[in-house]
Amino acid sequence: MMRLIKDVKIYAPKDIGEKDVLFCGKRITSMKDEIDQNALTSVKDIDVIEGSGYIAVPGFIDHHVHFNGAGGEGGPKNRTPPLQLTDFTKGGITSAVGLLGADGITRSLKDLLMKARALEDEGISTWIYTGAYQVPSPTITEDVLTDIITIDKMIGVKIAVSDHRSSHPSIEELRKIISDARVGGMLAGDAGVVNIHVGDEKSGLTPLLDAIEDTDIPIEQLAPTHINRNERLLDEAIGFAKKGGYIDITVGEPPGDGQGPSKTIKGLIEKGVPVDKIKVSTDAGGSLPEFDDKGELIGMSSASPKHLKEVFKNLILEQNISIEEAVKITSTNVAKQLKLHDKGVIEEEKDADIILLDEDTLDIEYVIAKGEVLIEKGEPVEHGTYE
Repeated sequence: MMRLIKDVKIYAPKDIGEKDVLFCGKRITSMKDEIDQNALTSVKDIDVIEGSGYIAVPGFIDHHVHFNGAGGEGGPKNRTPPLQLTDFTKGGITSAVGLLGADGITRSLKDLLMKARALEDEGISTWIYTGAYQVPSPTITEDVLTDIITIDKMIGVKIAVSDHRSSHPSIEELRKIISDARVGGMLAGDAGVVNIHVGDEKSGLTPLLDAIEDTDIPIEQLAPTHINRNERLLDEAIGFAKKGGYIDITVGEPPGDGQGPSKTIKGLIEKGVPVDKIKVSTDAGGSLPEFDDKGELIGMSSASPKHLKEVFKNLILEQNISIEEAVKITSTNVAKQLKLHDKGVIEEEKDADIILLDEDTLDIEYVIAKGEVLIEKGEPVEHGTYE
């Protein structure tokens, strides 16, 4: 089916004013000040969306998601359930990257891969990371390098540092994993990014910086996340970003009003962190264990994909960050680091991953992924197979 969005204000992420957007299949085929609908009369089936009163932004990209659930730190009853299609689409997420967490033993990368393919079939774009908290990294093939080269959806590796649940890898082990990911990405034409869970231990980001010291591995190869878990780590992350690295704010934790993460992002910008180096992700599907000072589990909750849209709104409405900057933080910057060349922008010949938001409230009205309408007038019109 061919679809035409009329008279919508576009942030691509740059504000390019009101345009008509035409897409056929998954790609945007034309963007003009005006597209003559009568000239498309030869097309039998065309769906027209009136874009007046809406703004269009690229679909959100959530690059740290536990598709099949995670957790288990408090025993089997604390394993979180798999996520469904509308968990993503109701939050404006049109692309997602799945990974394992603390449990890389009973959780399977093969199962994660199949869940990624299922979500892709249901409507959104998906990729995954090999590895988990453990070192040596769990893999599908014989090693990290081979996974990234040979498995189409594998765009990098997940590891954990500075966390009491990690394997506390040596600098040499870290350097080997990072090097393998880089080479794997180069040979596969992917990013080969290293997604790093950073815990509360005092070592913070030091192991990562030590691992790439005296090498030619660019700091952009590293993607440390959860850097807003404490003030000490946040201060380290500021220096990391000023050296050219990307830093990631976790936004999926309750209460989910977006105020905490959005204030954090505002503070980072005020301290000189380039907007182009800030990303957000939800950790959706992951457990959120709470430990006391003796390392004993005292509470458990679960992260949700829905909070990303709340952070986007609060960045603009509460923190006075421009729409263009908010789009970069929630979509464009992620696409750049992960080399998702058809994502994170609204341009001709790119994927038609578009969110239409109410111009005043910034509430989601339409979610379009790969050219298909998944949310219409704020309600899902497509559901996952078992929803």
